[in-house]
Amino acid sequence: MSELKSRIMDDVKAAMKNKEADRLSAIRFLQSAIKNKEIDLRPNEITDEDIMGVIKKSAKQRKDSIEQYEKAGRQDLVDKEKFELSVIEEYLPEQMSEEQVSGIVNEVVAALNATSMKDMGAVMKEVQVKTAGAADGKMISQLVKAKLS
Repeated sequence: MSELKSRIMDDVKAAMKNKEADRLSAIRFLQSAIKNKEIDLRPNEITDEDIMGVIKKSAKQRKDSIEQYEKAGRQDLVDKEKFELSVIEEYLPEQMSEEQVSGIVNEVVAALNATSMKDMGAVMKEVQVKTAGAADGKMISQLVKAKLS
């Protein structure tokens, strides 16, 4: 079993013992999404990279929901989603600062001799590999666009 998956299972048990209903709900939702991904990948085993993809997707869904609920004026739902996002973010790697990501973008642009927006896809792919999930895709996209335009 992957290290990340066993950590999530341990956190479910801890939340049950400590009677943290909201936290338990958020972790169980994440566990359910991981189980669905496992089913999709059969007969292959799920890897930590697959699990990290599920966690990132869940975090992005929460961020989108928060934005929508704020527009609708539903502060109760905003608070719930923000709490769930904070629980999910515990499993994500430490996020890089904009300066760090910008440095990586500059390195990749120089290495690939990228000069125009036609090269954006290749640059984005390489930057995402180098940041290994520690940078937000939206931020990477904005920095690459700024650099190439």
